[in-house]
Amino acid sequence: MRIAVPTNDGTSISEHFGRSAAFLIFETENGQIKSRRLQSDVSKHSHRQGECKHPATDVHSHDHAGILTTLEGCATVICAGMGHRAAEALKGRGVQIVFAAPGPADATVAAYLGGKLSAKDAGFCQCGH
Repeated sequence: MRIAVPTNDGTSISEHFGRSAAFLIFETENGQIKSRRLQSDVSKHSHRQGECKHPATDVHSHDHAGILTTLEGCATVICAGMGHRAAEALKGRGVQIVFAAPGPADATVAAYLGGKLSAKDAGFCQCGH
């Protein structure tokens, strides 16, 4: 199974999925991390804190197709927070979303593989998504 984690420094989970510089892509097998690689986010998807609009009231000026391409083949995304539209785009592709506190990516993925984290429908960022 392939797991993606947004990161800005190559080792820890960034606070917001859509503003991360890259993704750590973990290859896992039998509940163990087999390998990981750093994948730059070349999607050109960006916005600053507070720029995103609530989906029920305003039209979004960007989409998440580039990020979806970057994460092609990932079954799960572990992140600290993400906007509603990104979550819906991932769920529409069958990607499971797991929310966790920012921290060491390797330890968080190991906790997920050990059954200590599970998918939730909460954890969206607080910038007006």
